Amino acid sequence: MSPYPHLFSPIAVGHLELANRILMGPMHTGLEDTPDLDRLAAYFAERARGGCALMVTGAFSPNHAGRLSEAAVPFDRSDQVPAHRRVTEAVHAAGGRILLQMIHAGRYGYHADIVAPSPLASPINKHTPREMTDEEIEATIEDFVRTSELASDAGYDGVEVMGSEGYLLTQFIATRTNRRDDRWGGGFENRIRLPVEIVRRTRDRLGPDFVLMFRLSVLDLVDNGPTDDEIVALAQAVEAAGADVLNSGIGWHEAPVPTIAQAVPRAAFVDFTARLKGAVGIPLIASNRINTPETAEAVLAAGQADMVSMARPFLADAAFAAKAAAGRADEINTCIACNQACLDRYFTGQVASCLVNPRACRETELNWYPAETPRRIAVVGAGVAGLAAATTLAERGHDVVLFEAADRIGGQFNLARQIPGKQEFDETLRYFTTRLGETGVTLRLGHPADAASLVAGGFEAVVLAAGIVPRRFEIEGADHPMVAGYTELLSGVHQPGRRVAIVGAGGIGFDVALFLLEVGAASFTDPVAFRRAWGIGETAEEAEPRHQITMLQRRPGPMGRSLGKTTGWVHRAHLKRQGVRQLSGVRYRKIDDAGLHIERDGAPELVAADSIVICAGQEANDSLRRELAALGLEVHAIGGAREAGELDAERAIREGVELAARL
Repeated sequence: MSPYPHLFSPIAVGHLELANRILMGPMHTGLEDTPDLDRLAAYFAERARGGCALMVTGAFSPNHAGRLSEAAVPFDRSDQVPAHRRVTEAVHAAGGRILLQMIHAGRYGYHADIVAPSPLASPINKHTPREMTDEEIEATIEDFVRTSELASDAGYDGVEVMGSEGYLLTQFIATRTNRRDDRWGGGFENRIRLPVEIVRRTRDRLGPDFVLMFRLSVLDLVDNGPTDDEIVALAQAVEAAGADVLNSGIGWHEAPVPTIAQAVPRAAFVDFTARLKGAVGIPLIASNRINTPETAEAVLAAGQADMVSMARPFLADAAFAAKAAAGRADEINTCIACNQACLDRYFTGQVASCLVNPRACRETELNWYPAETPRRIAVVGAGVAGLAAATTLAERGHDVVLFEAADRIGGQFNLARQIPGKQEFDETLRYFTTRLGETGVTLRLGHPADAASLVAGGFEAVVLAAGIVPRRFEIEGADHPMVAGYTELLSGVHQPGRRVAIVGAGGIGFDVALFLLEVGAASFTDPVAFRRAWGIGETAEEAEPRHQITMLQRRPGPMGRSLGKTTGWVHRAHLKRQGVRQLSGVRYRKIDDAGLHIERDGAPELVAADSIVICAGQEANDSLRRELAALGLEVHAIGGAREAGELDAERAIREGVELAARL
């Protein structure tokens, strides 16, 4: 019997009979933004082989005005059908089903030709949209239907109509963005006319054997959005118009509340999907921060939804479904909700991938095969770079010994996992622990490697993944008892006082501030506490900060420029809410019993402190590299041992896998 009986029970979605209740939710990766969709086909086929019964593509717009960006390619011509057919044929051959997501960006499009119900600029877009005419709205409906026809011709099993997250259809529904007084604006029935007509006319044109999924915003998280009763009424109207299934959307992109970042507890929003249970007769899909089979099973067992949507978890592990079905959940490479290699990449014009799985979206590029001549290889350092390299090398048949000076694997991840929200990093360490056993890596904990022992050990090559060492803070008084490095703070060696000065405002500095303010806070793990903390449905809680924090940086200008594009604002919001003082453009003078003496704008200033935490950068731990090279041993440095800079787990894991694939 499956350990997840609800998750792996069959369900009918329209004319489709699905073997499980997992939807690989839509996520734009950038693979869609090219006429050649062979890489997209390989990406989806691998996930179909991994047991995902139903998946949805990233966004395809039905016309030029609706595209997400200048680079995006609409699906609006019959000559594009052969390229899309390669995607559907690959998925069907692998045993899966796939829907095409249709999206009109409206005022969220990052190009100059955007249109919307009213000429109101979005706070996250510099362009102001042009107001659509009645004729353009009618033409847009026909464009949606036409793209559905093209999708059917290409072999898609259906379409998802994107009606959430602040895109065009949502912009018509909400009075926040719809100021019209014609048949497309004003009263609620007029404001929902566009999405309902798209569904109705698509169903009329395509018939019953074509799945129509509607992505419904069950929670907008912005002012002047639909009421709870209106959301239910919209769901019922969409069902009556011909939708087969409702997928949940959470929040607009401009909403001041995180929806998928690490600050969000698992399954934080399923209660809002559950409000529709009994109001409609078609399946309901819950979404957002459902990243383990245990969480998915709990949602379904509680009757909060009929299916669960997981997008990023299938970036992290293409075989998520198959592993869960076989009772091998400990082998799943779990999504840690970092956004670093997926959304942050896409929103900076790059093809998405995954921090914990660098092969994601590179299925045609990054592959490894059994080694023709297995070698004896030492890997020094069991942080994530070394773990990725060691397990991939061993999977290829090499004889791998992994040396780690500490008494456990993980390196910097063992510090990072102390940060509120980053408890998900435990999943990555659990995954690598399992992988070490599966691949046969010899693990030597508490065993620092030195050049002499590596040479004597008969190793033919060494992978140096020893990570970083924090940079020394060279200032008078730096050895004062109140001074601690971030490693001493996060490991519990240093107990901070009430007033804390943080030297350095990069990612580590922000993490340290969050640790001081929020460690142990229930809002990162409990959905109810999360809603209270962020004011969802009620006024946000205001608690007395645990510490009075001053952050300092030498560089002038705002802090946090190096933070992730889609998550940095969340960190800044936490610190602002807790009253963290931020001082830029400072010069550090000395430390004494009174605190940290600085100079700012040419004037001396004292930052009174009981603790001073140094987050002033790090240096590569690469001394062993020079010794080994001098002895003539082949050595390769990866991760922090190759380049320190900001701690970058995405680069570390990617370099480990790429090196192992070619050695």
